[in-house]
Amino acid sequence: MAIGVEGVRVGHWTDPVGVTGCTVVELPVGTVASAEVRGGAPASRELDALAPQMALASIDAVLLTGGSAFGLAAADGVMRYYAERGRGVPTSGGPVPVVPALALFDLAVGAPTARPTADAGYLAARATGGEQVLRGRVGAGTGAYASQWRGPEHRRPGGLGHAQRCRGEVSVAAL
Repeated sequence: MAIGVEGVRVGHWTDPVGVTGCTVVELPVGTVASAEVRGGAPASRELDALAPQMALASIDAVLLTGGSAFGLAAADGVMRYYAERGRGVPTSGGPVPVVPALALFDLAVGAPTARPTADAGYLAARATGGEQVLRGRVGAGTGAYASQWRGPEHRRPGGLGHAQRCRGEVSVAAL
């Protein structure tokens, strides 16, 4: 299944034993983004750069990751992948890819020490050239559960989801 939005590609790294993973959403050059952060303890990286008053003109990819705040390390690998390909804000030291990242808490399922690393992020970014899996317990959705706040006996398996709507030439997709 394709993501359905021209130039947008998705790749995953999944650890089925540790029950965690990460997902990279590669965006076309020049993509403009914005974000709203909610929650009592959001684990995120580079989201402040998306505020309207910031000078940032575009982003290269988005990382969704498990591992709570530890999983944000996967963004280093995603940045390395895109820098090797010349993507990012041009600087005298080479391109600096802009990769906003969001992490979910999946440390209470699977192995609590299993966390996406920079190498995992690199592999997920590299996988954007492969099959476009958009639903299920894959990548960042591997350790996702609903209703965990009620206790382990009440949690229900979650995962990655995708929806898309088109009207004329306009297409909106959510992952």
